[in-house]
Amino acid sequence: MNDLARLAEMAGIFGPIGLITIGGVQTVLPELHRQLVVQRGWLTDADFTAAFAIAQAAPVPNILMVTLLGLRIAGAAGALVATVATVLPTCLLCYWGGRLWHSARDTSWRPRVEAGLAPVTIGLIGAAALVVSRASAATPASLALLAVAAAILIRTRLHPLWLFAAGALLGGAGVLG
Repeated sequence: MNDLARLAEMAGIFGPIGLITIGGVQTVLPELHRQLVVQRGWLTDADFTAAFAIAQAAPVPNILMVTLLGLRIAGAAGALVATVATVLPTCLLCYWGGRLWHSARDTSWRPRVEAGLAPVTIGLIGAAALVVSRASAATPASLALLAVAAAILIRTRLHPLWLFAAGALLGGAGVLG
């Protein structure tokens, strides 16, 4: 496949996915994983997980995830295509949807739509967590680290960067296999 065809195919993947990013890019990670790792083989599980880790550790919006995936797939042009294809349709939808939403502020259906979107968003984020967990917990030691990190995050207010640092140290020391 030539570079232009790959970039066009990437736009065809990231564009529609960008339209359903209710709650952020992390909500569409299962579909991105399916499309990029499972179906096309453009990335490995390790590539996908590394992009997720970097995007979460960086002090920028989580849209960085698609930029990193595009960069890994097709270099700088891939990063640009993935980012623009994800953001542009969503921006247009938000603009027109925002106008409609504002005009419907006094309707009876608006609060019901809002109430329905909350569990959908939570479900999408949960599915994303499951996909990333499966891709990253390849050994018993990494599965144990995943469980410990999840428990710490649920029970404390510890910043996730400390857990990233601990995971990096354990991985660098060869503890995770």
